[in-house]
Amino acid sequence: MTANSPWPPLPLSEWADTCDTLHLWTQVVGKVRLFLTPYVNHWWNVPLYVTSRGLSTSPIPHTVRTFEILFDFVDHQLRIEASDGATEHMALRPMSVADFYAEVMARLGKVGIQAHIWTMPSEIENAIPFELDRDHAQYDAAMVERFWQALVQVDRLFKLFRARFIGKVSPVHFFWGSFDLAVTRFSGRTAPAPGGVTPNVAPWVMAEAYSHEVCSCGFWPGNGGYGRAAFNVYAYPEPAGFGDTPLRTPEALYDKGLGQFILPYDAVRQSPNPDEFLLGFLQETYEAAANLGKWDRQTLERQ
Repeated sequence: MTANSPWPPLPLSEWADTCDTLHLWTQVVGKVRLFLTPYVNHWWNVPLYVTSRGLSTSPIPHTVRTFEILFDFVDHQLRIEASDGATEHMALRPMSVADFYAEVMARLGKVGIQAHIWTMPSEIENAIPFELDRDHAQYDAAMVERFWQALVQVDRLFKLFRARFIGKVSPVHFFWGSFDLAVTRFSGRTAPAPGGVTPNVAPWVMAEAYSHEVCSCGFWPGNGGYGRAAFNVYAYPEPAGFGDTPLRTPEALYDKGLGQFILPYDAVRQSPNPDEFLLGFLQETYEAAANLGKWDRQTLERQ
């Protein structure tokens, strides 16, 4: 963090290799949750959650007990904690994805948990199965701490934004497939299955994710096709004229290639009032989607 701001600088160039490695580590842990957690609509059973120390699966049911896997980015440990008191932990340090995967599975076994996950990474081009990946092995603890501190701020504001909506709305959650923090509002209407291809994701998976009309906002740490840390907002199905909406937020733009409104993280971080700046961007892009899509705003929003 800087001396006067809780928003740390997060240039991708300073931690790109660590970001890629951490992305894959979160997929190993996330797939354990996916394998053992009862299915929830829109795949809300699979994300991780921001905590006061890092990221967590939240409690996962396992026979008559539960367990939780936590990335602790303060002490730089991965912890497995079960409701019967069993615990395991391992240091987060430079290591290959293959070694991380093997150690996580071994430590789960020590507390009596077997998780037979699909080891091919999701939503990644040219992916390597976890057990074979020795290419990704970086861990810069200082940059990971910056990333987590940024998540803390974004999670806090996304929760404030979420609270304004009384219709169906997702939790604020961290999707390890796309490696982004997101919160999604729903109009209440169904939507057609999306077209296109997402790497290592079956079309029926995407159809479930986007079965209903949404306006979603997210935070990428530098991935997501934009190349640097940024906030994004998109509507699905996108109403006519959405991308042409003039915005009041400085530096915000509509990226036609991504089909999303983008606001650079640095614009928020360097703003005199980051909270007001980001919430204003989220609100005006949501209003564009809701007004053009003819959402029943009187019913869906807290007045």
